[in-house]
Amino acid sequence: MTDTKKKQIAVIAGAGPAGLTAAYELLKQTDILPIVCEKTGAIGGISQTVQYHGNRMDIGGHRFFSKSDRVMQWWQEVMPLQSKPSKDDILLQETEKEFAKVGPDPEKEDRVMLLRRRVSRIFFLRKFFDYPISMKKETFLNMGLMRMLRAGFGYLWACVHKLPETSLENFYINRFGRPLYEMFFEDYTTKVWGVHPSKLGADWGSQRVKGLSILAVLKDMWRKNFGKQDNAQVETSLIEQFVYPKYGPGQLWELVAHDIQSKGGVVRLHTEVEQINVRQGRVASVVVRNEDGTTEELACDYFLSTMPIKDLVPALKGVEVPDDVARVAAALPYRDFITVGLLVNKMKIKNETKLRTYAERVPDTWIYIQERDVRIGRLQVFNNWSPYLVKDYENTMWIGLEYFCTEGDELWNMSSEDFINMAKSELAKIDIIDEKDVLDACHVKIEKAYPAYYGSYYQLDGVKQFLNTIPNLFCLGRNGQHRYNNMDHSMMTAFETVDLIINGNIDDKSTIWNVNTETEYHESK
Repeated sequence: MTDTKKKQIAVIAGAGPAGLTAAYELLKQTDILPIVCEKTGAIGGISQTVQYHGNRMDIGGHRFFSKSDRVMQWWQEVMPLQSKPSKDDILLQETEKEFAKVGPDPEKEDRVMLLRRRVSRIFFLRKFFDYPISMKKETFLNMGLMRMLRAGFGYLWACVHKLPETSLENFYINRFGRPLYEMFFEDYTTKVWGVHPSKLGADWGSQRVKGLSILAVLKDMWRKNFGKQDNAQVETSLIEQFVYPKYGPGQLWELVAHDIQSKGGVVRLHTEVEQINVRQGRVASVVVRNEDGTTEELACDYFLSTMPIKDLVPALKGVEVPDDVARVAAALPYRDFITVGLLVNKMKIKNETKLRTYAERVPDTWIYIQERDVRIGRLQVFNNWSPYLVKDYENTMWIGLEYFCTEGDELWNMSSEDFINMAKSELAKIDIIDEKDVLDACHVKIEKAYPAYYGSYYQLDGVKQFLNTIPNLFCLGRNGQHRYNNMDHSMMTAFETVDLIINGNIDDKSTIWNVNTETEYHESK
């Protein structure tokens, strides 16, 4: 058991990227003992890797890329980039087929990052379009003459008639024109959020695709053909390479959790923070519920919360929570997430790109499904994230079908068997697989995966102001701030939190809340 006597203690709610990064940094830079309490039995939050019958599934898909040098160096500290060509690298070059025999290699260090190439495309009209939309000949051929003309005139009109950016719909129209917005953004965005883009705030778009537009695409094409490629100057959605843990993102966060414990920190699974006790204006202790149902009070000097604000506010005891704060927090909207993993003999779609792939398989890491007659939002091909995610890489393909829903709705309440059957039939309907080729399947549900930008979200400032009055309470990470942060942004909120604690400047938390609101963007899916 860890000796907690005479040490300051930081209780951290959540073992996702933000919580684990904070714990790691506290051990690295201070004498503060971190105690991480994770409600579930999984490490990594939405960045976990689910294992099923020898195959590994990346929930949501996580590219390890950031324009923050501190984040990139931190990842390299935990998992160095493989310095010599691996089987994975050779596989991409497809020099010899025997190098496709991948799997754990006892002669090589498994604690490594692989260099990956990003291929993401849109599947629409039963055809592939580049994501982001490119100006290639294939784009225009797939679109057809009339759609192409409408898109061109629509974009020109949008260049001279700007709409007020009062919604995500107007944000997209201003950058792409209405026809392209209707083709490639409207229905997919509605699938993700469950509401029409006209009801969503423009700040979601400015956060996720801030610099992306047709002009950015054209500039990128110019750089590729006539200039020097500089990732620091390229809109992040156009970045073509990233690093990736050999066995998926969960591998990195499991290693971080292991390192935290080996250095004297505590990581407790199946431990839910139920109550936060405030005394004399500061968090003095938290009450947690253990897996066996017993409760325990943990004294603390700091409380770092990555738990949803919706759960955090009602858990506060010993402080008067204003009615407006309680109301806004209780009404904060979220979108939940369901992934179906399918193991198949093969996919019906083939590689028609110029990229070389094993057995002419599609090269995509993920595919955005824009078809209106199915509910699937996105399709991952785990073989292309890392061959080590797939037990039998040579003979099978391991794919993930992603659905967005709200807890309690029809999709969320559907049985695993019915959901898997629906998912298989949808992929067959749009000619991506044949149902008879499915060998195995699993069904994974993730609560509160995406903080949503509508409803009471627009009154969140009052909640933040109230939470900031408790000096040793810090809100970080995606759900901790109710902000659609990527993994690197969540880590940066942890860095800022630890920096403030070290500097003793815990009364002003603006630097934590300002992560991912700056003009320089870091990473986008």
